[in-house]
Amino acid sequence: KPQYGFGEHGSQATDYHAAVPPNANLLIELQLLSWKTVDNVTNDKKVLKKILKAGERYDKPNDGAVARIRYTAKLEDGTVFEKKGYDGEELFEFIIGEEQVISGLDKAVATMKEGELAMITISPEYGFGYVEVKKDVAVVPPNSSLVYEVELVSFAKEKESWDMNTPEEKLDAAAKKKEDGNALYKIGKYARAMKKYEKAAKYIEYDTSFSDEQKKQSKALKVSCYLNDAACKLKLQDFKEAAKLCTKVLELESQNVKALYRRAQAYLETADLDLAELDIKKAMEIDPQNREVKVLHKTLKEKTIEYNKKEAKMYGNMFSKLSKMEDSESKVAP
Repeated sequence: KPQYGFGEHGSQATDYHAAVPPNANLLIELQLLSWKTVDNVTNDKKVLKKILKAGERYDKPNDGAVARIRYTAKLEDGTVFEKKGYDGEELFEFIIGEEQVISGLDKAVATMKEGELAMITISPEYGFGYVEVKKDVAVVPPNSSLVYEVELVSFAKEKESWDMNTPEEKLDAAAKKKEDGNALYKIGKYARAMKKYEKAAKYIEYDTSFSDEQKKQSKALKVSCYLNDAACKLKLQDFKEAAKLCTKVLELESQNVKALYRRAQAYLETADLDLAELDIKKAMEIDPQNREVKVLHKTLKEKTIEYNKKEAKMYGNMFSKLSKMEDSESKVAP
């Protein structure tokens, strides 16, 4: 149609095409020779990956995998600020999910297959943010979008539970992940700590083949990981998931005061005051001298008073409006 072509004015002849009359319908023959897939890595379109060369097999790196890559990093204007793994230089190596590279690169490489070559466009939020950074070849200005051309040469996945042959190996791996989580929690890295606790619990999720002593160790580890994971989720304000984890603990140990305490914390945040009260009362029955539970009980009382005041005000306003409506109706009645 003309409106989607050269319109009512047409086009004069050029070196590349003949003259096009005004209001001309155009017939164009096209042949699609190739295309490049663009993936939205982070779902907010702030990290985009265009596959330039498809990878091999189907496997991708998991959290904890060691990735070996070569890459060229540029600013949007094409200025190269870093180059790794070329001209005889060793491949760049990093561990997925360990904040060893900018988050956009970390997340994108985790979606790649071995041998894949991709162009990754990264917004400042997933790059170097709003600060100036001096790199190998050039300075990255504040608030810069970045373009990485990355080849995932190889990777070594971190073992999953099904790759482990013995209960001892699973228990050792779970204990190590838990300690890693503890170290991260202490420095305020709650999201990363949470992942460590989740992975630790997954290693020992199925313990039917364990001996009785190993099952005791497994149970203790699960309880510890679930509680620590719940603490992370409370910090990250994921209160519903925190409550679910505490419920898992209470299914294993019905008298666990820490689980009752943390679940009550979560319930207070979601305004489930009746459920919070039940957990606090049970915790106080089990451990009457627990200081943290006493403090939480005081918080519950304050929140209950506040809630009752809001309820009274809301209903007071409602009745006031109804009364005014009734008065208005009685005045106009014959």
